[in-house]
Amino acid sequence: MVRTTLLFAALFAVLPSAQAQDRIALTHAIYVESIGGNDGSRTLEPAAQLRRGDRVVLMIDWSGAEARKGTMVQSAIPSALKYQRSSLETIEVSVDGGRNWGRIGQLRMGERMAWPEEVTHLRMRVTGTRTGRITYSAIVR
Repeated sequence: MVRTTLLFAALFAVLPSAQAQDRIALTHAIYVESIGGNDGSRTLEPAAQLRRGDRVVLMIDWSGAEARKGTMVQSAIPSALKYQRSSLETIEVSVDGGRNWGRIGQLRMGERMAWPEEVTHLRMRVTGTRTGRITYSAIVR
C-alpha cells in the first residue's frame, strides 16, 4: 500500500519557473477514481489511502499575480505513479527528469517513442492569467 502522505510530499516539489515577485501560490489535491454501478459512472473521492493499481487524478491549482510571458508551472510526477494523460493539450512533458520537453508522440527513449508511463515531469505556460489548474491522471505502481 502506498502512503498518500508520500505522494503529497512529492507534489510539494512543484515550483513555478516564475520570478519571486510573481508570488504564485500552489495547492494540490489527489483523488481516487472509481468506476461503478450498472451504468459505469465514474466518481472521484479524496485519497485517504492508495493501493497498487488505483487510478488517481491529481490537481495542481495556482493563483496570485498575473503570470507574465514565460511563466511556467512545473511538477515532478511522483515515482509511485505512472502518468497516463493530462486534461490539456498544452501540457509539455519530460521523460528525462526535466532536461528535454515535448509531447507524448514527440519524445524518444533511445530508439523508440516514449510511453506515457515514462513521464517524469510536466509543465505548462501560464501567461496572462491569475488562476489555473493542471489536472492529470495516473496509476499507482
